[in-house]
Amino acid sequence: MSDRRDFIKKAALGTIGISTVIGCKEGAKEETIAATNKPIDQGKRKPVIISTWKHGFPANEAAWKTLSGGGTGIDAVEAGVRVSEADPKERSVGYGGLPDREGKVTLDACIMDSDSNCGSVAFLQGIKHPISVARKVMEETPHVMLVGQGALNFALSKGFKEENLLTPESEKDWKKWLEKSKYKPVINIENHDTISMLALDENGNLSGACTTSGAAWKLHGRVGDSPIIGAGLFLDNEVGAAAATGLGEAVIRTAGSAMVVEQMRMGKSPEEACKIIVERIFNKHQNHKDMEYLQVGFIAVNKNGEYGGYSLRSGFNYAVCDAEKGNRMEDASFKMTWDEK
Repeated sequence: MSDRRDFIKKAALGTIGISTVIGCKEGAKEETIAATNKPIDQGKRKPVIISTWKHGFPANEAAWKTLSGGGTGIDAVEAGVRVSEADPKERSVGYGGLPDREGKVTLDACIMDSDSNCGSVAFLQGIKHPISVARKVMEETPHVMLVGQGALNFALSKGFKEENLLTPESEKDWKKWLEKSKYKPVINIENHDTISMLALDENGNLSGACTTSGAAWKLHGRVGDSPIIGAGLFLDNEVGAAAATGLGEAVIRTAGSAMVVEQMRMGKSPEEACKIIVERIFNKHQNHKDMEYLQVGFIAVNKNGEYGGYSLRSGFNYAVCDAEKGNRMEDASFKMTWDEK
C-alpha cells in the first residue's frame, strides 16, 4: 500500500471521448480530468450527479442509467454507490474494504432524500450493501440510525445475506500491518476514500448517499462521519446538497456537510461554500495532533445544478455526470499541498 504523499504526488490522469445522446456513456473505459475546477457556463443544468474520487466514475454510470431509465434520485444514488460497495478492488468501501485492527470489516452508510427523510447504519458487519440497509431504515422504521448487532439483525430480517467481506487481499494487508501495528489515519484512495454521491434530478429534487468501510486499522467500534447526517452528508431541497470525504473526526467536529449547505443558503457557490468550511477545519486543526496527516474534501451541488468541490490538501478529485458534457473527472481546488505544513 503506497504512502499517501507518494500517491498524491503521482496521481495519474486519464482521458475519455464521450459519444452518447444522453451524455454519460455506459461502460466507458477512460476518463477526462478537467484542467480546472472553475465553473464554466454551468447555468441551470439538471440532472447532474457528482461523487467523490475516481471510483465515482463507474458509480456515476450506474446512477445515470437509473435516472435516465425513469428512476428517482434516491434510486440513482443508491444504485451508484452500490457499485463501489460491491467492488473488491475498492479497498475502503464495502466488500474487500481494509479491516480494523482486529481484522473485522465494519461498514458505515447513510442516505437522504429530497423530503429530508434519512436513514443510516454504523458499525455494520457482514452485509455487502450497507447503503441499501440504510435506505430500509429510512423507509421502514421510525428511526434514522441503527448500529452494530442491531443493524445486522435488522438487515437479516429484511432479507439481506450475511457474508464474509474480508477478501484474501485485505486479510494479507492486515496481517502485514500487524507486524508493526503502527496507526495513522492517512487519507488516500487505498486507505480511506469514502464514496459520497449527490444527485439533482430533472425535477430539481436532491438526493444523497455516503458509504465506507472507514479508516484502515481503526479501533474496533470506531465510527467516522460517513453515517452521520449533517457531517458526512446533508441536503436541504430548497438550497443544495453537500457530502464529505477524508478524516471523519475532523468533519464531525465541524458538522461539515451541514455547514456547506448553510453557506450555499447564504448565497455562496458550491465551490465557495466547500472552501469556507475547509478553511474553518484548517483553522481549528492548525495545532491539532491530526494536522500532520489531515485531509478533508467536500463536494456540493445547488438547486441550479451548479457544482463544486474543495479540499484541504491536493489530490482530491470527483466525478461529474450531466447531459451536456457526459461523465468525467475533475480535480478539486485545494488550500495546500502535502509538502506544506
